[in-house]
Amino acid sequence: MVSLTIDGQRVAVPEGTTILDAAKKIGIDIPTLCYHPDLEARAVCRVCVVEIEGQKLLQPSCAYPVSEGMVVHTNTPKARQARRMAVELMLARHPQGCLECIRNQSCELQALAERLQIREIRFERKLRDLPKDESTPAIVRDPDKCILCRRCVAMCHDVQAAGVLYPTNRGVDTVVTPAYQRAVSDVSCALCGQCIHACPTGAISERDDTEAVWQALADPNKHVVVQTAPAIRVSIGEEMGLPVGTIVTGKLVSALRRLGFDRVMDTDFTADLTIIEEGNELLHRIKNGGVLPMITSCSPGWIKFGEHFYPDLLEHISTCKSPQQMFGALVKTYYAQKMGIDPKDIFSVSLMPCTAKKYEADRPEMRSSGYKDVDVVLTSRELGRMFREAGIRFEDLPEDEHDDPMGISTGAAAIFGATGGVMEAALRTVYEVATGKELGALDFVSVRGLDGIKEATVDLDGMQVRVAVAHGLANAKKILELLREGKAPYHFIEIMCCPGGCVGGGGQPIPTRMDTRAKRGEALYLADRSLPYRKSHENPAIKEIYRDFLGEPLGERSHHLLHTHYTKRGKYPWLSS
Repeated sequence: MVSLTIDGQRVAVPEGTTILDAAKKIGIDIPTLCYHPDLEARAVCRVCVVEIEGQKLLQPSCAYPVSEGMVVHTNTPKARQARRMAVELMLARHPQGCLECIRNQSCELQALAERLQIREIRFERKLRDLPKDESTPAIVRDPDKCILCRRCVAMCHDVQAAGVLYPTNRGVDTVVTPAYQRAVSDVSCALCGQCIHACPTGAISERDDTEAVWQALADPNKHVVVQTAPAIRVSIGEEMGLPVGTIVTGKLVSALRRLGFDRVMDTDFTADLTIIEEGNELLHRIKNGGVLPMITSCSPGWIKFGEHFYPDLLEHISTCKSPQQMFGALVKTYYAQKMGIDPKDIFSVSLMPCTAKKYEADRPEMRSSGYKDVDVVLTSRELGRMFREAGIRFEDLPEDEHDDPMGISTGAAAIFGATGGVMEAALRTVYEVATGKELGALDFVSVRGLDGIKEATVDLDGMQVRVAVAHGLANAKKILELLREGKAPYHFIEIMCCPGGCVGGGGQPIPTRMDTRAKRGEALYLADRSLPYRKSHENPAIKEIYRDFLGEPLGERSHHLLHTHYTKRGKYPWLSS
C-alpha cells in the first residue's frame, strides 16, 4: 500500500493506483475527458491535470501513478487555468450547434464546459468544415465534432480488434478516420457501434431512422408491427430516467401501444425458434460429420467481422438467421396469413440494442418473405427519443402483455441478451433433445459472467460436448485464431460482437460501461427465473408454428425462411470494389 495526501486528505491505496482513482476513493472527482474506465489511459486531453508538490509541471491524474508521501492538489489556480484553457481550445475548433446535435445533454464536452463554468472562449474560432460520412445504414461520422481524444481508436483496436479508425496527419490537421480517409462503407468495419459508446461527443452516432417509423405509424394503410429484443427490456428504462438494469417489459409493451403500433410482439419468440433450429443443426453436424465447431450466428457485427477477417472459416458459422431476421421473415408470411393481411401492407419495425442490426436488415439476402423482412431497425437510444417526444412517462404506465401469436417466449430466450446466454439456452434444449431426459439444473453458470472467454464441457448421455463463449471481438479473435490453426477443441462456440453481449450493444443507452453491462445482464437472468417456461422447446407457440406452418426443424420451409448464407468480403474490401 502507498500513502499520499490529496487536497489535505490522507489516503492509502495499492501500489500502481493512479492519482485519479486514489482521489475517487476519498470522494474527490477530478474532471476528465479522454479517460474512459474500460480503456487504457492515454492522457491526451490534459483536462485531469493536477499539481504535485515538488514538481514544476502539471501531471495527468488519469495516468500518473501514486508514490509514497506524494502531496497532490487538484484545484490550484495553476491546475484550474490549464484545465479551462484545454477545454477552451477544444471549443474553439468545435461546432457550437449543441441544440442540433444528437448528443445534446449527453455530451461529455458540453457537461465539462458547464462544470468548469466556461462562459466565453478566448481563442479565435477555426472550424475545419470536414464532410460527414453517412455511407452506411448503421453509423454516421461527423469529424467536425471530434476532439481527438482517441477513445474510439482504442475501442476499435484494443477491444474490438477491427482496427479501422486511425489518427491521420499531424498537429492541427490531425483527424480520426478510416485508412486513407476512406468511407466507413469501404473498410472492414463491423458496424458494432462500440466507438459510439467510446466517443464523448457527437462525432460518431447511430443513423436516426425514427422519422420513417413516425410516418408509418401515421399511415392508415400500414399495419405496423414491432418486435422487442431481449436486451431492450432491461435497458430502455435508463432512457426514461430509471435505474440501470430495471426490468420494464410490461411498461415497454404499454408504451409502444401508446405510440400507435398495431401489434407489439417479442423477438424472444424467434430467439426460442433460433434455439430449435440451431440446436438441431448442431446435433445434425455432430451426428453426420458436419463442419465443427459450429459458431453462433445471431450477432450481425460478429458476422460482418468474420466475413472480412475470417472468410476461410465461414462454413463453421450456423446458417440460422438471427432472431430479428427470423421474426421479419415470419411476420410477412406466417403472421400475414394467420391474420389475413397482405404482406405489402405490413411495416415491420425491430427494437434492438445494436447498430449492426440496421446493416443486417439491409443485407440483400434478408428478403426471403418476398419483401424486405425488417423495414426499420431502431436502437434503444432512438426509441428513447420517440418516447420522450411523445411525452410518455414510464412510471405511470400499466404492465401490458405482448401480442399473440409471436409474443410468447421463455426464459431461455430472455438470456439471449447476455454473453453466454445463447449457449446456455442452446444447452438446455440440446441436452433434452439429444438424451430424451429432463435436465435437472437449468443454470449453466460456467458460461455466465464477463470473463472474455469461458469454456465448459457438457455430458450428453456419454458424449462430452466442449463449448466456448467469447464476447468482444478481440476475445473472439483469440478463439478464431486457434480454430484457424486447428487448435480449438470445441463442438460449439458462441461469439457476441459486443462486450457483455447485447446488453452492451452499440445502440444501448449512453453511458454503457462494464458495470452497466453487468447490471443489465443480471436483470436478464432474473427475468429468466421469473418466467413459466425456461426451455425453448417447451414454448407452446413454438410447437404451434411448427405444427401449423414450418413443419419440422431444418425442413424445407424453415430452410427457406429461417436460414441464410454469408459473403467473403476480405480485409480490404475497397481493393475489390
